[in-house]
Amino acid sequence: MGLLNFRRKEAPASAPLAAFLRGASIEVMPRTAEKVDDFAAILPRGTRVYIAHIAGTPIEDMVAMAARLRAEGMEPMPHFPARIIRGKDILADWVARYRGEADVRQGLILAGGVEAPAGDFKDSMQLLESGAFEGFERLHVAGHPEGNRDIDPDGGTATLSDALRWKQAFSERTDAKMAIATQFAFEPVPLIEWAQSIKAAGIDLPIHIGAAGPAKLQTLIKFAIACGVGPSLRVLQRRAADVTKLVLPFEPTEMLSALAEHKAADPGFGIEAVHIFPLGGIKASADWLARHRKDEE
Repeated sequence: MGLLNFRRKEAPASAPLAAFLRGASIEVMPRTAEKVDDFAAILPRGTRVYIAHIAGTPIEDMVAMAARLRAEGMEPMPHFPARIIRGKDILADWVARYRGEADVRQGLILAGGVEAPAGDFKDSMQLLESGAFEGFERLHVAGHPEGNRDIDPDGGTATLSDALRWKQAFSERTDAKMAIATQFAFEPVPLIEWAQSIKAAGIDLPIHIGAAGPAKLQTLIKFAIACGVGPSLRVLQRRAADVTKLVLPFEPTEMLSALAEHKAADPGFGIEAVHIFPLGGIKASADWLARHRKDEE
């Protein structure tokens, strides 16, 4: 059975999935957000919206995007990628602008997807240690359920595990709420096993699991390869073998339904929320969320 499905007809939202999607977040970039006239028209008030900071994006554009989201009733959470921030003064300037111009209270703290640091910071731990985020209500850090060869080139998880243990310890000495926001994947069972494994290792930071929003198969494969998605890429590769399905949109319904049912059976399960990567467009992802989260209408 495939773990993603394409929609042939409207199906009723399941109660576990609807509950699991409460508080779901979504990600945007300034250039893709230009296609949305009003976020309040497509997302519930208070939705957490991550703002991806791609290298080369002017901070002015990022801050303006955060201010727009705040004005339209959303909760902006900009990315702070360590390796593209040139120094402590730049970091302090970014934080001051976000706080002063957009009332930003939350941030995703990550290393960033560039190979060489532009300045003083090489990883998210150095950003957290800087003290720049004192007063933030919520700080999220990155998680990689399928590993990350940029961090652990041998395909293992030793460096990733050490980093999560450090972040767990940091969370215990800060007032900010912390959580792990993960890369997207396409299979539920490995995600369940990963969540259970880090909990067994003493890491109890809540997990916000990444899922790719509705998109064409070709689009998903392109982004999955570019983002270093691991073994669960095989789900898309199996689907690609059927050329009749190449133009049909895939949705994360089956994967997230499986996780939702696991959460309903085990309320203490570490995955507490869903984060949507709108690879097929913000509107398509917002429509999917609204369809499966009917109890919030």
